[in-house]
Amino acid sequence: MAITREKKEELVALYSEHIQKSSALVFTDYRGATVGKINGLRDRLRAAGTTYVVTKKTLLNLALQQNGRDLDLSNVTDGSTAVAFVGDDIGTGVKALKDWIKAEADIVRITGAALDNDVLNVTQAESLADLPTREEMLAKLLATIIAPASQLVRTINEPGASLARVVKAHADKDAA
Repeated sequence: MAITREKKEELVALYSEHIQKSSALVFTDYRGATVGKINGLRDRLRAAGTTYVVTKKTLLNLALQQNGRDLDLSNVTDGSTAVAFVGDDIGTGVKALKDWIKAEADIVRITGAALDNDVLNVTQAESLADLPTREEMLAKLLATIIAPASQLVRTINEPGASLARVVKAHADKDAA
């Protein structure tokens, strides 16, 4: 059954909206997955800030072009394609996808990804899961910012602490 022009326009608008909200797109081949399994995957990814959508490749390409991302996806969109539109936290979204794939005996497989205007192969796409989460990056940034101040405080306090130790040693010596 053919899709009407209005439905196609709705799908392009939906894909375009997801693209604008996404920091990365991960392409998957979902052949062999049941609707129930795909819905389970959607639930898992939603918790990680990622939306999983079964797409029409030509309409997806049109939506990408409308968003200024003219990408050659011929190598990553082979067969039945679904896209994980990953939100702000790329590491968490891709890790959730990989964990689900591993738990479900590889019924879905990652075929590639798009990051900004770059198309990534399977290996590069899967390595996105190794990126630190947003919280980990914020913790590292905070530690980097605080380190010089902490060192300064220790340096300023050291002469007073040294003097206190000397006075205590003399007091202990006189008490004995």
